[in-house]
Amino acid sequence: MKQQVALAAVTTTAATVMAVVALVRQYRKAKQDRQWGKCQRILRKFSRDCLTPVPKLWQVANAMVSDMGASLSSSDEATSSLNMFVSYASPLPTGINEKGMYYGVNLRQTKILMVCGRLQGKNQPISDLYVDEVPIPSSVMIGTSQELYDYIAAELVKFVSAHPEKDDEAPANDKKLGFTVSSGDDQSTAISGSNIKLKNFAADTTGVKDLITGMNRALEKHGLKLRVHALVDDIVGNLAGGRYYDKDCVAAITLGMGTNAAYVDTTQSAPRWHDSLPKKGEIVVCMEWGNFNTCHLPITQYDTSLDAASSNPGHRIFEKMISGMYLGEIVRRVLVRMAQEAALFGQSVPPKLLIPYLLRSPDMAAMHQNASEDREVVHEKLKEIFGITNLTTMARELVAEVCDIVTERGARLAGAGTVAIVKKLGRIANRRSVIIMEGGLYEHYRIFRNYLHSGVWEMLGNELSDNIVVEHSHGGAGTGPLFLAASPTPDS
Repeated sequence: MKQQVALAAVTTTAATVMAVVALVRQYRKAKQDRQWGKCQRILRKFSRDCLTPVPKLWQVANAMVSDMGASLSSSDEATSSLNMFVSYASPLPTGINEKGMYYGVNLRQTKILMVCGRLQGKNQPISDLYVDEVPIPSSVMIGTSQELYDYIAAELVKFVSAHPEKDDEAPANDKKLGFTVSSGDDQSTAISGSNIKLKNFAADTTGVKDLITGMNRALEKHGLKLRVHALVDDIVGNLAGGRYYDKDCVAAITLGMGTNAAYVDTTQSAPRWHDSLPKKGEIVVCMEWGNFNTCHLPITQYDTSLDAASSNPGHRIFEKMISGMYLGEIVRRVLVRMAQEAALFGQSVPPKLLIPYLLRSPDMAAMHQNASEDREVVHEKLKEIFGITNLTTMARELVAEVCDIVTERGARLAGAGTVAIVKKLGRIANRRSVIIMEGGLYEHYRIFRNYLHSGVWEMLGNELSDNIVVEHSHGGAGTGPLFLAASPTPDS
């Protein structure tokens, strides 16, 4: 009897344990289901908030056209989110008459890039192309402006000696030296109207005319028969290269860690500068379109928090939605919320996930463009960057979806900006317009590039889409100053 009672007790206990285990499993599964459902709800809302249907894209494009016109008419910042300026780099190369060896310089944050190449006219490609990047010593960076110009001139002497002109190419008079400035990711080196900002240098701000004068003084001192006639943003150099290869090239856009655009307009379209411009002819306008903002932009709570925590809150809103500097950060902020509210990566939030800007756009692109069934690259990148392990295939897929939403929105907004430029010029309906693209985001992020192209096509439809040709820039990175050197000297 006692044995039967004991057996019954054991049986009852075992059944109870099994029931408890089953309940625990059921509870855990229900909790996991709730957490996964929360992740899906966060994803769906984010997706809705980022939508860029064609009517929305046209609202954005029309708002940009309006701001472009206002900026060309008035310097009043209240009338436009854009503060565009005329670069004075016009006229641009024709691709027909430019022949011979040309030299250029691109001033970067802490380096100078020197370039030379031989143009052969008749739209022929560059030959004998040479590029040399030289770091600027710290002693020069903390010195005077003139010491910087002297250092550049001294390096140019060595560069020109290594890549000289042919005897029959040497000009009787001084030859133009193309000179451009590349804006850093943090705008540490940038041109703004008549001033140039050199944040990394002791002389952090100087006038454009002062730099041209000082640079020419240094060139003459070092015996170089080269002279700087204009100092422009490197986006203008890209546009000059585009015009050399195609007379229908009307704009250049940079889509990399930062973003900018420049386009060709007429002097009559810029009444703000009528007193300082020729009565007629073309001008090149630098848009600084990263500053663009409108109520029609699909801004989410993640964009708002990113902007508030940035070094320039309330500024460069368009750039924060479309450039490589910020795309990965938007993705990270969405993943943080999923980790905090829905335990996407386990019951505790991975500490590294909370570090801003740790997810860079190249890593985001690698995860996004991985087409394998198990999304192994997503797993590898999250482990490498954030220390996240044991990620389910479903979670990996969700991360890839977040990347897709951010990429699609950014690329389509960039496409809307592209269409806006062509509309401002009145060329959509009946003229071929070539827009050249430069920058790693466009060049290396295939899905971003495809979304941009499809956005432009959807906006214009079958009948008009062939009128806008969007293509990668010619000549190679850093060649813009060379084409500026080959352009005719402007009248002013």
